[in-house]
Amino acid sequence: MNTTEKIKFAVVGMGHIGKRHATMLEGNAECELAAACDVFPLGSIVFRGNDVPVFNGVEKLLKSGISFDVLSIATPNGFHEEQALQGLKAGKHVVIEKPMALSKAGCEKIIYESLHQHRQVFCVMQNRYSPPSVWLKKILADNILGKIFMVQINCYWNRDERYYTKGNWHGTKNLDGGTLFTQFSHFIDIMFWLFGDITNINASLRNFNHKDLTEFEDSGFVQFDFVNGGMGSINYSTSCWNKNLESSITIIAENGTVKVGGQYMNEVEYCHIKNYTMPQLPPSNPPNDYGAYKGSAANHHYIFENVVDVLKGRSPITTNALEGLKVVEIIERIYNNQ
Repeated sequence: MNTTEKIKFAVVGMGHIGKRHATMLEGNAECELAAACDVFPLGSIVFRGNDVPVFNGVEKLLKSGISFDVLSIATPNGFHEEQALQGLKAGKHVVIEKPMALSKAGCEKIIYESLHQHRQVFCVMQNRYSPPSVWLKKILADNILGKIFMVQINCYWNRDERYYTKGNWHGTKNLDGGTLFTQFSHFIDIMFWLFGDITNINASLRNFNHKDLTEFEDSGFVQFDFVNGGMGSINYSTSCWNKNLESSITIIAENGTVKVGGQYMNEVEYCHIKNYTMPQLPPSNPPNDYGAYKGSAANHHYIFENVVDVLKGRSPITTNALEGLKVVEIIERIYNNQ
C-alpha cells in the first residue's frame, strides 16, 4: 500500500462502539470513513463535514461498489464471525471488536479465510495499551518478578437493567454469549498476554440477580494453573449495586508483589519488588462512558493507529487473530468446566 494514501474504512454497527470507531477514524489524518452499516435506516452520517452512506447490511455495502480497505466490525458478538468472513471473502482486511467470535471453531474459520485471502485480522483488545499493562508486560519480559506463584484477577462491575434493557441483544445467549465474552474478555486477554495459557480449570458460576435480564451467569469463581507455572484465578461479577467496584490483577511472585487496580485496571496500587524502583507511568486514559454505566479505558485510537502502521508496513500487528482465538478458547473452556 502507498504510504501516502489514506486507508479507507467501512464500519459495521453504528451503536456506542461503532460511533467510537468513527470518532477515532475522524481523529486520524491517515484514515477515511467510506461507508457504514446499521440495521436501523440511518441513510447517511456526517463525517468530517461529508455525508457518508449507511447501508442496511454488509451484503448491500459490498455490492455497492464503494471502494474501501478495512471492514471494522462493531456489531453484537454473535454477528462477528459471519461479518468477518463476508469482509475477508470480499478481499477486505477486518477489525473485529471483542470477542473475535463466540467459539474457537468460528475463530478458526476467520483465520483460515484471512490466510486464504492474504488479509489481516485485527482484534480489538484495547486494555493492552494502558500504561500499567505496558509496564507489567515489560517487567515480566525482563523477568524482574522471577517465578510467578499466584495471579488473582478480580472484575466486579455493575451491569443492571440500565444496561440489559428489554429487547436488546445484551443478555441473550446467541448474540451476547456470556458475561466473560462481553464484559471481561479484555481481562482474560491481558492475562493470556502476560502469563500464557491455562489448564486444570475449575469454574463455579451463578446467576444471582440477573435472572430476568440475562440468559447466562452474572458471577463466577474460576481457578486454574498456568501452563508456564504458577496458579491463578478470575473472580467476576456484574452484580455490584449501582456502579463498578474494580478490575484488578494481583501478582505474587518470587521477587515481589504487584497489584494493578482501580475501576478499569488503570492504576498501580502496590509495587514491592526486590532491588527495583518503579518508574513514573504516564496517566491512563479515562474510561468509556455510556451514561449510566462505564466501560474499559478509552484506548480505541491506538487500535486504528496500529491498523494504519501495519497496512503501511511500519510496525507489526498488536493483537493478532491467533491471540483473539486463544481468548475465545479460554472462555469456552471456562464455560465447559463449570
